Amino acid sequence: MREASIAFDSQDHLRELCGTHDRFLNRIRDSVGVRVVLRGDEMRLSGSDDQIRRGMDVLLELKGLLEQRGWLGEMDVISVIDGNGGTMVTAKTRGNGEEPAPAVFAGERIKKVTPRTPGQVAYFDAMRANDLVFCSGPAGCGKTYLAVAMAIQCLRADQVSKIVLARPAIEAGERLGFLPGDLHQKVNPYMRPLEDSLQDLIGSDQLKRLKEKDIIEVIPLAFMRGRTLNRTFMILDEGQNTTVTQMKMFLTRMGEGSRIVVTGDLTQNDLPASVTSGLSDAIVRIGGIEGVGSVRLTGADIQRHRLVREIVAAYDDQAKSENKRSAESDSNPST
Repeated sequence: MREASIAFDSQDHLRELCGTHDRFLNRIRDSVGVRVVLRGDEMRLSGSDDQIRRGMDVLLELKGLLEQRGWLGEMDVISVIDGNGGTMVTAKTRGNGEEPAPAVFAGERIKKVTPRTPGQVAYFDAMRANDLVFCSGPAGCGKTYLAVAMAIQCLRADQVSKIVLARPAIEAGERLGFLPGDLHQKVNPYMRPLEDSLQDLIGSDQLKRLKEKDIIEVIPLAFMRGRTLNRTFMILDEGQNTTVTQMKMFLTRMGEGSRIVVTGDLTQNDLPASVTSGLSDAIVRIGGIEGVGSVRLTGADIQRHRLVREIVAAYDDQAKSENKRSAESDSNPST
């Protein structure tokens, strides 16, 4: 039997890696098969050569994440284990009397997601700390993608039992009635961005399976009316295109043990000029309530092609110039 050790400079990092009641450490032990004990500021590993190698790979990668951003989530631990040859913990592999992890993702690879900017870290922190979060920001800054990643993390950790993703079917220059096909085929293009995020994170096969089991729903906002959803992670995308009434309808679907994230870009509002955006109204109206978080991402958080950041900046500069000219015109009326 071999032995190895990993030293930590911070007791806080050591405690964070172990998790509450050692739940992260127990998951690593059970999944990798390595024995881990704590001695002061060290983790000491013992086991076979393969167990030591895999255990060191997992623990060092998690230690690096901690040093980079200061915290770990359940999804981080699971993803790192999966990426290093571990297995999803089930009732058969866990033998210490603890509740087994949910098996909805058993044997499947999940893409690892890490916040890349201070704004995205603040977004993750808000989603971890609040049951309702509003996130606004420009295209490409990760609003929807990170919300979907958090929803998957909560589902895998058994914090929720269902994910519902909704979007308003707003017509941006095209008439919905002229699109070919039945109702499902007509609304599918509006839901496509949400499904793209899910497929990228969990794969198309797993997405299809979870949709068939009604564990994941991707639906138009109108289909939410009249429902009460318990233990559900609800995401409303393109929230700037909801009316105040629609936003109220969506937020009040929240049942026991549920969480909501609403995302949107307030600069891309497709509502008529006379209609108030439900997202901007909700941020002002309920953003200060305890348990509600509000995050605004900026161009600095954009993670798409480098040109996207420059394109957004160019449009913002034009809008600022037009607003300045309008203000000057209002202050100097012609006589």
